[in-house]
Amino acid sequence: MKTFKDIIVWQKAYKLTLKIYKLTIDFPKNEEFGLKSQVRRVAVSIILNIAEGFKRMGLKERVHFYKIFESSLEEIKCQTMLTYDLDYLSSTNYSELSKLEDETGRILRGWINSQR
Repeated sequence: MKTFKDIIVWQKAYKLTLKIYKLTIDFPKNEEFGLKSQVRRVAVSIILNIAEGFKRMGLKERVHFYKIFESSLEEIKCQTMLTYDLDYLSSTNYSELSKLEDETGRILRGWINSQR
């Protein structure tokens, strides 16, 4: 692999990040600096952590960034559940996001294991 963009889990997380951005466009105005901003920041952080981890030289350092990614992914799962329960997301959109989150998590665990 030549760049972080070649990593399948980064590609999947990138799709997740784009989906989150698109689905949060119509969140209520009162969430502009609340949940909307928070879920977007976390989504961006997961793709940034995989990119940063990719360039780290030591295995321990790389895995550290991938574990941060994993924690942030759990945070996103909680946030999307909250946005669904607040009726900011339709059941269809929530289901699609949940599926993408779970798939990303499975691929990430495989990626972390392959690095060890």
